[in-house]
Amino acid sequence: MVLLGIDGAGKTTTADALVAAERESGRPAIALRNRSGRRWLARVSARCGLELPVRWADRFETVVRTANVLVSRVRAGRRAGLVVLDRHLVCQLVLRRGRDLPPGRVLPWLADRWIRPDSVVVLDVPAQVAQQRILRRGEDDETLDHLRTARNAYLELAQAKGWSVVDATVTTEVLVARIAEAVDL
Repeated sequence: MVLLGIDGAGKTTTADALVAAERESGRPAIALRNRSGRRWLARVSARCGLELPVRWADRFETVVRTANVLVSRVRAGRRAGLVVLDRHLVCQLVLRRGRDLPPGRVLPWLADRWIRPDSVVVLDVPAQVAQQRILRRGEDDETLDHLRTARNAYLELAQAKGWSVVDATVTTEVLVARIAEAVDL
């Protein structure tokens, strides 16, 4: 299963809750993170007083995320039970859209081939809710415009690709139950 959504949608919390629920039922499960290194890159750039060009940052993030997804695919192929992928290559495509960068050819091709549409769930929250969660978390900062653009991109992709969209403004327990229904867990 692949969990997607804007920053603050609750992907990591939900992935952990899905895994915990499966394990409590006696079934094997694991959550694998597919980060891009964006926070790390922002912290290092700020510490060094550098502002990286958007294309350079995107290239770095794309390489890191692609490597993480590749490692996750290998790990998932060796496991029985539920594997929850927290983020995927699609996240980088959404970032590119928000940065007014072209999607490229290789990344969309890989994203289409490396996920099954019936296993993708987009966690949907309004941009304002996501921003409040992000600020409470205190780890990074996202503008409302960026969050709105990313949310629209995820919803458009979900509609075009036939992915499940689940309202993620509810409690984690309710969210896990809705996801289980959406993807037949």
